[in-house]
Amino acid sequence: MTGEITLTGNVLAIGGLREKCSAAYANGMKKIIIPIENLDDLDEVDEEVKQNVEFIPADSIFDVLRVAL
Repeated sequence: MTGEITLTGNVLAIGGLREKCSAAYANGMKKIIIPIENLDDLDEVDEEVKQNVEFIPADSIFDVLRVAL
């Protein structure tokens, strides 16, 4: 998981998505929860990472918990 959650449970956009996803993949992650606001930034992620990792967009803490638990 990477991102920021507000006090009201909204997931905010992050910076450095490409680097964070590359590091997660290099460390064996197969699923990455990302802020829905960062979906367009997936264009910057390396093709090898995109082919081997499932990206799960989250808009709220409830989206995150459904996947993480």
